[in-house]
Amino acid sequence: MQQRSLNGGGLQSPRSPSSQPPFLSVSVTDPAKMGNGVQAYISYKVITKTNLPEYQGSEKIVIRRYTDFVWLRDRLFEKYKGIFIPPLPEKSTVEKFRFSAEFIEMRRQALDTFVNRIALHHELQQSEDLRTFLQADEQTMERARSQDTGIFKKKPSDLMQIFWGVQSKVTDVVLGKEKPVEESNPEYEKFKKYIFELEDHLAEAQKHAYRLVKRHRELGQSLADFGKAIKLLGACEGDALGTAFSELGAKSEILSIKLQREAQNLLMNFEEPLKDYVRAVQSIKGTIAERANAFRQQCELAETIKLKEIDLNKMRIIRSEKMLDAEHEYEELKADGQEATRRFETIGRLMNEEIVRFQDQKTQDMGRAFHEFAKGQARLANAIADAWRTLLPKLDSLSVS
Repeated sequence: MQQRSLNGGGLQSPRSPSSQPPFLSVSVTDPAKMGNGVQAYISYKVITKTNLPEYQGSEKIVIRRYTDFVWLRDRLFEKYKGIFIPPLPEKSTVEKFRFSAEFIEMRRQALDTFVNRIALHHELQQSEDLRTFLQADEQTMERARSQDTGIFKKKPSDLMQIFWGVQSKVTDVVLGKEKPVEESNPEYEKFKKYIFELEDHLAEAQKHAYRLVKRHRELGQSLADFGKAIKLLGACEGDALGTAFSELGAKSEILSIKLQREAQNLLMNFEEPLKDYVRAVQSIKGTIAERANAFRQQCELAETIKLKEIDLNKMRIIRSEKMLDAEHEYEELKADGQEATRRFETIGRLMNEEIVRFQDQKTQDMGRAFHEFAKGQARLANAIADAWRTLLPKLDSLSVS
């Protein structure tokens, strides 16, 4: 397995000398069903390779389940305000799909992408929670989850309710249904509008990508059925016509397999990346809501401080006995106001960096996905053309005779 350098230096060999750049490489592999009935779940082997000194050795293998990944994401979202936390794949609630081979592989790939995005992020890779996730044994991991409080203690359904509430609130702000205190920043407003439009366009593209997958599968199945039928027809003829029919049926069955393979390639390398970016945009909207809350708190505290200052001046004029308590409260409010300003400015600074990083990463990922799409379609078109082309001379001779 190769490792990716944390400083952007590309892929490094695991046998490079100790002077190699720092790296942290994670693989999510070997999904396995554990338990039975409603208690059943899928576990994953998480393999970490690194030369970072804060990790316990150069390689570590742990077993994790989906709820462990949820724990990691929730911890990062709460602690790293202003950073776009990578999204997780959805948790299927449909029993017949939950343990299908295709669903398990799609989730494994999405979880691998999720944890590697964290590992390669210059801020998130330093998280103590990430180190716990990558190194702790199963008992320690379970204790870490059970000891969480506040937002961390909520069930996934509660967290989704919070998220959709935040998303609805942000949508109301953007659409003008609600008029809270808002920051006046044209560039940031332009970015928010872009994010909401991007979500709609990505969702529409993903929907049609799914239809392409479905169409390839249906056409593949139709060709397989046609191939069987035409081969049986050929067996009835027993002459040159029968031979041509048999070859036509065989070609149809071969093309059926190619269509099914391309459908799987479309699913994993085109539709899934689009779906992943729909989730990423939804995660960004959560960060937008956090920034709006931080700005609102800053403004509310600033207004409260002004009012408190007016009250304090009145007390000084009348030499109120409560002036000392009021001054103490005023100083506390000023400290809270300074902290709120610092928090908002930090979120703004981090988001500015994240916007650049998101655009760069999106360009690479979408470019790769559309390249895979075009390459796969060209490969399939060539295979179909070649298959039918080889049959034309025999079919031509039949039509002439």
